[in-house]
Amino acid sequence: MTPRSKKKKKMSRLRKWMLSLTAVIGLLIIGVGGFLGFLHHKAISTLHKISAAAEYYAPQSQQQEQGGTVSEPPVESVTESDMKPMTFLLAGIDNREGSGGTINTDVMILGALNSEKKSASLLSIPRDLKISQPQLGTHKANYFYAHYYIKDKTAAMADTKEFFGDLVHIPVDYMVMINFEGFRQIIDAVGGVDVDVDMDMRYKDTADGTDINLRKGMQHLDGKQTLDFVRYRKSNDGSSPSSDFDRNRRQQQVLNQVLDKLTSFKGISQWGQVLDIIGEQVQTDIPAKNLERWLLNYKKMKPDQIQMQTVEGQWKSPYVYWNEQQLKDALTSLAGQLGQKPKRLSTLGNRIGLYSGE
Repeated sequence: MTPRSKKKKKMSRLRKWMLSLTAVIGLLIIGVGGFLGFLHHKAISTLHKISAAAEYYAPQSQQQEQGGTVSEPPVESVTESDMKPMTFLLAGIDNREGSGGTINTDVMILGALNSEKKSASLLSIPRDLKISQPQLGTHKANYFYAHYYIKDKTAAMADTKEFFGDLVHIPVDYMVMINFEGFRQIIDAVGGVDVDVDMDMRYKDTADGTDINLRKGMQHLDGKQTLDFVRYRKSNDGSSPSSDFDRNRRQQQVLNQVLDKLTSFKGISQWGQVLDIIGEQVQTDIPAKNLERWLLNYKKMKPDQIQMQTVEGQWKSPYVYWNEQQLKDALTSLAGQLGQKPKRLSTLGNRIGLYSGE
């Protein structure tokens, strides 16, 4: 494989990190809000801001306009329906400065959650994966949300869920959109992090605005530098390669510090700003009532075991092709979380670029 092919094959390892960080932030929002009335109210407002679904009660301003009293309904315990297995599609849009401001999905993760078993399976979808659709033609995986958004932004999440659910024969219940700019802003909001950079990191790509330039050793990183730290794979000349284990260790190092800061007294004082960031950078079609109920009962809902499914890819310009057997194994795992058997695995090659091999 040529250096150019290796460069184009790069697939963001920020997927799992962004999912974990968003989940932790959501849990801590509610935890802190339980102690401080102001933050609780702000947390509820944030949940309604990120939910694109129909609201279950009138916002405060609307209640005031109607002459009613401002009240929030009590949060119910999780229901039997809440505990049923569910699927979701997590998509990340890279709107960092210099990235071009596109709405293509830089990151996509298909997940299945089984709250009763307290387990989940996640499958990262390469942004350059070859996907064919009779009416739309052949495109990379990151094309389709942008296509549906341009067509009708109010239906974009629903159409994207349906498309990818049909693609792998696993219906998708919910979708969550995250802007990577929010990650940078949250790191800056907590005052940056102190990390031990394990190697010299130098990588520049004018196509997407990436400019990583970090030196080995203990140092204080701001939001942009931290994003570079957890994204780094290798230098432009192919030297200093970074393994998945290295990146996971870096991500955990950053996550632990963010958690410590957000749960400290200083962190609590900064929650208003963090909530504002989440409100601006996250959107989902999960109803706000469900979000509030799930987060306030997170101990019952959160998985203790998360399996990140591994499907290797090969770069054959301009697309990535998935390992066929590994994909089938991954979809079997996701279907298993739902208490189902995988469907129509033999037809996957009709729509998805696949290759055979160990």
